[in-house]
Amino acid sequence: MPYTLAPPKPGRSPFYRIRGTEFGRYINRSTKTGDKRTAQKLLLAERDEAKRLALSGPVKEIPTFASAALSYMQGDGEKRYLAPLLKHFGEKPLDEIGQADIDGAAVALYPDASAATRNREVYTPISSVLKRAGIEKRFRRPRGSRSTPRLHWLDEGPAFRLMDGAKAVNEKFGALVTTLLYCGCRLSDALSLNWEDVDLKNSTAFVRKTKNGDPVPLNLPPIVVAALANLPRTPIRRGRGGGVFGSRSKNGRLYVWLEEAQKQAGVTIPDGIAFHIFRHTHATWRRRKTGADTTALVGTGLWKSRQAAAVYEHLDPSEEARKSNLLPTPKRAKPVRNSKRL
Repeated sequence: MPYTLAPPKPGRSPFYRIRGTEFGRYINRSTKTGDKRTAQKLLLAERDEAKRLALSGPVKEIPTFASAALSYMQGDGEKRYLAPLLKHFGEKPLDEIGQADIDGAAVALYPDASAATRNREVYTPISSVLKRAGIEKRFRRPRGSRSTPRLHWLDEGPAFRLMDGAKAVNEKFGALVTTLLYCGCRLSDALSLNWEDVDLKNSTAFVRKTKNGDPVPLNLPPIVVAALANLPRTPIRRGRGGGVFGSRSKNGRLYVWLEEAQKQAGVTIPDGIAFHIFRHTHATWRRRKTGADTTALVGTGLWKSRQAAAVYEHLDPSEEARKSNLLPTPKRAKPVRNSKRL
């Protein structure tokens, strides 16, 4: 139906309304005037606008932060830091989000946080959402955000107690923690494992797609094989099930279980580390117990580059540093005896 004027309705509205569809554009809006001649001019203007839009082709819809974040999460993007950002930006169009907006969000959401925290929880996730939406923007990160990476790991005692604490929470969670500690993979990689990708007989598993986008085989030490062998196998039905650890993606329940395991074990994992401490511990143990250097860590396929694995280099003195043992030292002097007695 072409655009028409609907007359005012006494007791409801004193204004004319324009209703109808022309050139594929539907409208139903008030003219904000009770003068018919003025309303008619507005109708003609709407008709001209509809024609102009039809001739210029479809208008590309600019996604909002909310819609882009949803798309990012549906594509297995990291969800952990998005809730506060969704609340802050909401339906704000992506093309309207600039440097000042992100700086403001960082201060508003994390007023007392360090530059590194703001970078991790604001700048990085926003950049990821924009990139997923096809929008390439470079933002200045807060000064000091590229500080030395924090490196925390567990000694044998706390690690073993934490494994026992995880088993006390439930068997699957205990197996997950054991796998993370002895395989060195990321949490997301472990959660992506299906039973069809696990070969307990040959002590191997296969992560089809890691965070880096590459597949990687995993060696399963005997302690991991034993932990996985006791788990029930869920068959894949209609695209669901089959996950070794049940959950296929990170969720709040896993972090609640990790807190319970810490209480059981009497172990405290530093803030901001969570499950990644098992990956750090794995790499640390590899260096200290097996003598693996940076090249060896990269060779496992768990670290994509020397730069990524180099963070563990300072855990032990290098071969060059050990050469300080060869430096000359003074010969032990003979004690001097004083023949005179006071």
